[in-house]
Amino acid sequence: MAFITTKDGTKIFYKDWGKGQSVLFSHGWPLTGDAWDGQMQFLGSQGYRVIAHDRRSHGRSDQTWDGNNMDQYADDLAELIEFLDLKDLVMVGHSTGGGEVAHYLGRHGTGRVAKVVLLGAVPPLMLKTAANPEGTPIEAFDGIRKGVFDDRSQFYKDLTLPFYGYNRPGAKISEGVRESFWLQGMMGGIKGQYDCIHEFSEVDYTEDLKKIDKPTLIAHGDDDQIVPIGAAGLKSAKIVPGAQLKVYPGAPHGLATTHQDQFNADLLAFIKG
Repeated sequence: MAFITTKDGTKIFYKDWGKGQSVLFSHGWPLTGDAWDGQMQFLGSQGYRVIAHDRRSHGRSDQTWDGNNMDQYADDLAELIEFLDLKDLVMVGHSTGGGEVAHYLGRHGTGRVAKVVLLGAVPPLMLKTAANPEGTPIEAFDGIRKGVFDDRSQFYKDLTLPFYGYNRPGAKISEGVRESFWLQGMMGGIKGQYDCIHEFSEVDYTEDLKKIDKPTLIAHGDDDQIVPIGAAGLKSAKIVPGAQLKVYPGAPHGLATTHQDQFNADLLAFIKG
């Protein structure tokens, strides 16, 4: 079990496997670095060094009362990158992790980074506003807060259905995938996970996206019920200079799991390209 201790005394868990060019994964809410197992196993076997951390208050990292915000998440990531002295790095972020990657790049620069992948990522802004009419109304996020506070365990079980598109007609449901999601969610702390809802829904990442000056792949399922593509991937692809957009027809939010082989092949091709 590997940990770093951040400047504010928080222990952050991370996995660091293999040798070669480094690929660093940032997970979605309310998950852990284990959400990337399918990608890490694959890229590790292809000759890459693969690294994933558990965001503070998630998974095996310390459950903190304070600091559960995107500025701190980005700073934690910077400390991990500097501790491991990662260079020529490929950064991959899913959902909230995509916000974390974007904010790291906006806050700490792109000097250590070679390429960027944003998968079903929350940028530029999930919240519906006058300037962002494609966004999701605040009532939906208030509902998530209520679900987490009232009965977090049941809420996470229920969330797996739209997350993986298992609520669609003809979907092949994996109870194992649903249990893994629930287990990862329940490993984290309620305070940090509750705080994080604000970070993935109401933080505007537009200025961070504008600062990305490395080759970027933006991948998104067009049946993403959690982070709808219209307010997210389609907009980010227009903001990030020279970004490559890959749309997965009919794919859900958790497409790294449901479309694992396809996404892995696309990820490898982008890294090599």
